Amino acid sequence: MKEQIVILDFGSQYTQVIARRVRECNVYSTIIHYNTPAAEIARMKPSGIILSGGPSSVYAPKAPLPDKTIFELGVPVLGICFGVQLLAHFLGGKVEKGQKREYGKGTLTIKDKSCALFGKLPPKLQVWNSHGDKLTKMPAGFKTVATTENSEYAAIENRAKKFFGLQFHPEVVHTPRGKEIIANFVHGVCGCGKNWTMRNYVDQAVEEIRAQVGQEHVILGLSGGVDSSVAAALLHKAIGDQLTCIFVNNGVLRAREAEVVQNVFARSFKIKLQYENATKIFMTRLKGVTDPERKRKIIGKTFIEVFSSAMKRVGKAKFLAQGTLYPDIIESVPIAGNPAALIKSHHNVGGLPKGMKFKLVEPLKNLFKDEVRLLGEELGVPKDIVWRQPFPGPGLAVRILGEVTPSRCEILRNADAIVVEEMKASGLYYKIWQSFAVLLPVRSVGVMGDERTYDYTIAIRAVESQDGMTADWVKLPYDLLEKLASRIINEVKGVNRCVFDITSKPPGTIEWE
Repeated sequence: MKEQIVILDFGSQYTQVIARRVRECNVYSTIIHYNTPAAEIARMKPSGIILSGGPSSVYAPKAPLPDKTIFELGVPVLGICFGVQLLAHFLGGKVEKGQKREYGKGTLTIKDKSCALFGKLPPKLQVWNSHGDKLTKMPAGFKTVATTENSEYAAIENRAKKFFGLQFHPEVVHTPRGKEIIANFVHGVCGCGKNWTMRNYVDQAVEEIRAQVGQEHVILGLSGGVDSSVAAALLHKAIGDQLTCIFVNNGVLRAREAEVVQNVFARSFKIKLQYENATKIFMTRLKGVTDPERKRKIIGKTFIEVFSSAMKRVGKAKFLAQGTLYPDIIESVPIAGNPAALIKSHHNVGGLPKGMKFKLVEPLKNLFKDEVRLLGEELGVPKDIVWRQPFPGPGLAVRILGEVTPSRCEILRNADAIVVEEMKASGLYYKIWQSFAVLLPVRSVGVMGDERTYDYTIAIRAVESQDGMTADWVKLPYDLLEKLASRIINEVKGVNRCVFDITSKPPGTIEWE
């Protein structure tokens, strides 16, 4: 049984961040609902329990409260923000509304350097607060180990029981030394090693896949993106020729994408790959369509038809594999006023019909995106695939404003290939979130070789983001912009003008459609 830290989610917008910080300590973490019975938690054999923050008050009529017997499991507990208030509420302390809210940066003054959470840290730390209620009386057996300007109980401990509470948020980047505090809890208090590595995960995942699948066959929709590619490599390592991947060319792929996918997976990995060139049917159905939502629906519906037909030709298979990630299946607690709301968006391949009777195999369901990339490296998936930038499901169709035609696809495909090539040459491609070309439905007059032209405009987009929810435009060097524009105008027939998009998200979106 692997070591793990169990995180009870009380609706904090930072719960997933806590899980990430624990995993960065090379320790596995699991997020569970706040009211999970203590007996069920005990069966998980956690090395420690973390109580997340949350938007509620412990005294609110419908406050999210855990099974109180979790404090009797003999397991170390760390309460963060709302979590420390829960410790006080259940163990005999007192929580009241503060005279003033404590929000934003604060200074933590450590009073007891012998506290295990603060080993080797300086006596004063910058921390991030986000709370209105505050602890006004500690439970019996606890003592204060650190204070802030507005809280005399900013950090408390019951050393005998290994219970700790922090009124601030150590998991966020605004608490610069917060990761060390979490590491001190995970390693120093809970006694966890550093065994959560991708090399160990591969062995564990292979065993689990073989146990689930047995001798049955598995089908995977391979898009060429990071998630499906890594899932394919992992499944193939586990079950070999029991896996068949289906790759659908919808006509709106990037340059050489179909060729690269076939070379990497069919030829290098020796994975059974069924290639479906459905370009004609997609282009026919997209003819004359300019509305972005209609484009998406047509592409989605057509993909289902093509994929379903391909599956029948594969033959008998009991399992359908998906590149579902951990954030896709975590249920953040929908408590009133909780900005995290409900994150769950459990997806299936292309929205396949519910009538399809397959059992699901989700080999990446315990991983975050950056962990999937590390897993891909461990499995030998090429860097160009593992670290490729996000690409929209409808492909180039949502980067062609207006009607999608074969000729417009070719223009954009060639322009985008230049953007990717030059971004990689500059060393910026793997450092930012996304960089790509957009074909605008704008034609303008130009002069090329003493001749008048009337051709299309390409917009270049480059953004930095952590999760795609918000984004800032990247200030690309002028010489790089000059090179991009020069190459695109000179090498891509049908283009005579380039512009650079300097819109952030919000108010704009990353993609143009």
